[in-house]
Amino acid sequence: MRSSVLLVAFAAGVTALAAAPALAQQQAVVTAAPQPATAGGPVTISWSGFVTCRGVGILFTLDGGPLTAAPSASSGSVNATVPAGTSPGSHKIEARSTNTKCGTGGTELRVVVAPPVTTAPPPPVTVPPTVPPVTVPPVTTRPPVVTTTTAPTTTTTTETPSSSATPSSTDALSSPTGEGVLLLDKENIQPGEDLTAMGTGCPKGATVRLQSLGQEVGSTVADDNGEFRSTLKFESIEPGRHKVRADCGITLVGNVDVTLSSSSGGTTGTLVVLLFFLLIGAAMVRRQFAGLRR
Repeated sequence: MRSSVLLVAFAAGVTALAAAPALAQQQAVVTAAPQPATAGGPVTISWSGFVTCRGVGILFTLDGGPLTAAPSASSGSVNATVPAGTSPGSHKIEARSTNTKCGTGGTELRVVVAPPVTTAPPPPVTVPPTVPPVTVPPVTTRPPVVTTTTAPTTTTTTETPSSSATPSSTDALSSPTGEGVLLLDKENIQPGEDLTAMGTGCPKGATVRLQSLGQEVGSTVADDNGEFRSTLKFESIEPGRHKVRADCGITLVGNVDVTLSSSSGGTTGTLVVLLFFLLIGAAMVRRQFAGLRR
């Protein structure tokens, strides 16, 4: 009887522990506007209920594909562009912190395709009719004879040299003063698996070079907002934690863990704990039967 009570109490404790993280995650709220959004058009993603974590970013994806990124904050919003090739219908937007303890959430986004733009042809050009010129016959008259003495006139012309100045212009490369962040779309990868890097805070139009283990694994150019995205290609990589550096006038650093496939995990740990309590219960039942025999 006591062993049954212990097993029921243990099952209730395991259920409560499993339900606690789910309740914590329900506090995060993610919304997207406008609804519906147009393929190739803008969309604003807002979030709340997250936890602000230092050195952590939030990665936003559309149906699992990278969309944009933002530094970690308890709430806020970020602008993004819906990919032009997105099909009409309902799609899933997910906001995931690089440290999942800082917040994860998602929402639905309805997408429509903008109708084609039709241009009206220009109006026809009407040319007025040409009126032929009127020819007046010449009138012949006999001019009178006049004798005139004219003194020569001296004309002095002074030329003033003209000068023109060509203005000069200097283009300045502007760079944002905010804090930059480098995000990787996966925390763990297998050797040979693709990895996408996204970042903010680079100067406008700057060349971004991404390196890891002394080798260049990707390069791209920052857009007008100082944001960039690039797919990383590793020629050779070993299991373990590796740093990825992005240089664009400032240096941004991210970490990725390279692991070998493993199917064992939390399930094995749970079976060991259950087996431990079953053995304790069996021992207690055995002691009770031994006492009754005496």
